[in-house]
Amino acid sequence: MNEWGSSERGQTTGCYDAADVERWVPEPPKSASRTPFARDRARVLHSAALRRLAAKTQVLGPGIDDFVRTRLTHSLEVAQVGRELGQSLGCDPDVVDTACLAHDLGHPPFGHNGETALDEVSGPIGGFEGNAQTLRLLTRLEAKTFADLPGGAPGDGRSAGLNLTRATLDAATKYPWCRGEGPPEAGAKFGVYDDDQEVFGWLRTGVGDSRRCLEAQVMDFADDVAYSVHDVEDGVVFGRISLDWLADPAERGSVWEVVRDWYIPGSDDAELDAAYDRLRGFGYWPRAAYDGHRRSLAALKDLTSQLIGRFCFAAERATQDAYGPAPLIRYRADLVVPHETRVEIAVLKGVAARYVMRSAERVALLSRQREVVQGLVAALRLSAPYGLSPGFQADFEAAADDPGRLRVIIDQVASLTDASAVSLYRTLRP
Repeated sequence: MNEWGSSERGQTTGCYDAADVERWVPEPPKSASRTPFARDRARVLHSAALRRLAAKTQVLGPGIDDFVRTRLTHSLEVAQVGRELGQSLGCDPDVVDTACLAHDLGHPPFGHNGETALDEVSGPIGGFEGNAQTLRLLTRLEAKTFADLPGGAPGDGRSAGLNLTRATLDAATKYPWCRGEGPPEAGAKFGVYDDDQEVFGWLRTGVGDSRRCLEAQVMDFADDVAYSVHDVEDGVVFGRISLDWLADPAERGSVWEVVRDWYIPGSDDAELDAAYDRLRGFGYWPRAAYDGHRRSLAALKDLTSQLIGRFCFAAERATQDAYGPAPLIRYRADLVVPHETRVEIAVLKGVAARYVMRSAERVALLSRQREVVQGLVAALRLSAPYGLSPGFQADFEAAADDPGRLRVIIDQVASLTDASAVSLYRTLRP
């Protein structure tokens, strides 16, 4: 254990123990009116990083319309889904809620496209991954707590970020491994950079492998459920998707190709057709084309609500069938999601991917976004510390070498919103 580790007045919360509520940096005693996990949630809820998600792309860019979802509204929806599912299993609802609110904090401007662009330019220093950046924000970049050194002046120590409890940090860690060390199904995803290994080792105390705690699994599933349903809803409202198209076998075939390419490589048309038939036949699939009127929107909203309930109830029932009704937390259980449910979710994700993410219009936009992100990194490498915000200027000047300085530049670019990235790009480019 890191020498900074301490429990919060020895307090325990429900079935969680003193180690679960430990914080990396000791803090003065606080009122017992709130649990340590409730404080964690408040810290994320009031963070600048969470507010910035309001101006970061989900699927369709912010500012297109008042209705469109941003990373912030998506995170709020994931938190609602995850909180209720976690609570039904016995998890502390604030732990799951906080993990869900935090799960996208590390995403750069322009969503996954910006993530790919930053990964390309940061390859020599270990790459970029939004989930690893989330851990970095929570434990280093977001201002809240400093680990001041014994006998030193205030501020001599490094920032400890929001200084969340061990259980909450673990729940927010979707991919608890370093680059290249994850299971094959995780692909290139990872959750920690090399220079954040110290705090990562602390939060994973007692966990001998890359297994995720139950709360992290609930957060991940809630994310899948929310964006599979809501991306389709946004696509329908904006005229990018018509659910009627799926009645055509040829159209379905083109969607199934995307499902195999992006989500379930081994699925065949018969399995995906069966999943589509189940979704269309469970009683809430709209029978009329969307026309923008209130009744049409109400039918679409009812569909999203019923789908979320369908998917979460299936996971809740399967998990309790496997482990029993006792409170399930941390490493006492794994979330069980029936295969049929995963296929139904993949069908919805494939619909959004086929008609929104792979549209010709979006492909052209993605190219311009990558130009902005990578151009910003190049410009800041020439101009820094000019162009960096004060906190990142200090990090840049304190960095010991060029790789460290490049990581600071990556941190700065990742923190930007879509609009501020474009604005800074215009300022710095000759």
